[in-house]
Amino acid sequence: MMEFTVQLKDASSRVIIERKSHLHLKDYIDFNCKVFVISDTQIPHSLKKEVMDQLENAVLIEVAEGEVSKSFETYQMLLEKLLSLDFSRKDMVLALGGGVIGDLAGFVAGTYKRGCRFVSIPTTTLSQIDSSIGGKVAINLNGIKNCVGCFYHPETVIVDVDTLKTLSKRHFYNGLVEALKAGCIQDPVIFDLFKEHIEEIDVESPYLEEIIERSLLMKKRVVEEDEKEQHIRKILNFGHTIGHAIESLYHLHDYYHGECVANGMVMIEDNEQIRNDLITILKKMNIPFVTSLDEEACIRFIKNDKKAKGDEIDVVKVNELGKAVIERIRIDELRPYIRRTL
Repeated sequence: MMEFTVQLKDASSRVIIERKSHLHLKDYIDFNCKVFVISDTQIPHSLKKEVMDQLENAVLIEVAEGEVSKSFETYQMLLEKLLSLDFSRKDMVLALGGGVIGDLAGFVAGTYKRGCRFVSIPTTTLSQIDSSIGGKVAINLNGIKNCVGCFYHPETVIVDVDTLKTLSKRHFYNGLVEALKAGCIQDPVIFDLFKEHIEEIDVESPYLEEIIERSLLMKKRVVEEDEKEQHIRKILNFGHTIGHAIESLYHLHDYYHGECVANGMVMIEDNEQIRNDLITILKKMNIPFVTSLDEEACIRFIKNDKKAKGDEIDVVKVNELGKAVIERIRIDELRPYIRRTL
C-alpha cells in the first residue's frame, strides 16, 4: 500500500494506492451521508455491485460510455437528479469509472450548490495514472474538448490496480501513454521502464504499480507548485495541443485520448533520439498512428483551445529527457508539426 496527500492552498486530496482497496472503502472514506454514484454502461456490473453493497444510502446513475457523456445534456440530467433527491453540500458525488466519468462527476460535484463532497475511484489506466488528481474537471462544447470546466479536487482517490483487469489491451495501453508522457517531461526512470520492460507490463506486473506511483507523484509535485496552470503545470500538456486537435477532428471518437496524445508527442518532438524511442515504444503498445490530417481544421481547433492566447499558444518541448520546456509560439508555426504524421 502507498498513501500520499496532494496538498493545495484551499484543498487537499488523499490518494490511496492499494490492490483490493475498492472492496473496503469504509477504511478510507466517511460515508455518513447520501452518496450519488456516477458510472457508465461499460463498467462491469460486478464492480458496481461491489461498491454499492458497501453503501447504505446511495443511488447509482449510469451514463453512456465515452466522451459523448461530457455534454450539457448529461450534466443537466445529473444536476436535476441531485436536486430531486434533495442532496445537500454535505452529501457526496462518487465517480466510478475512467477519465470521462471523473471529469463529468467532478464538474457536477464542483458546481452543484457551489460544491459538494467528491470522491473518485478511477478504473482505467488513464484515470489512475493522470486524470484522477489535479482537480481539472470539465465537459465538452461544440466538439471542443474540456471547453467548459473548473478546478475541483476530490477529497479521496482510491487507486486499485485490480480494477484494470477487465480493460481491453487497447484501453490499457491508451492510458499508459500519460505515464510515458510523465517519463518524457520529468521522470526519466519511467521512460526507461517503458524502454526496457514494455513487453512485460500488464495488470499483474510490479512494473505497472511502479509506473502508476511515479506518475502520480510527479503530477503531485507539479500540481502543488502550480495548481491553476499558470507556470510549470503547463508541462503536463506535452503532446496535448495537437492531440486535442486530433480528438476534435475525429469528433472525440475513432482515436482514444491517450492515442491522440501519443501522436501529438511524436509530432512535436524535435530530439530525434527521443522521437525514435517514442515511436518504438508506442508501436510495441499497438498505438495507432494518424497517417494524415486536415491541416486547416487542426489549426482552427487549436485556435479554440483554452490555452490559446490570440494567435499564440504555449507548447511543450522535450529537448532533453526529463526536462520539459514551455515555448510561446504563433499557432501557424505548428503547421510543419501537424504535417509530421507517420
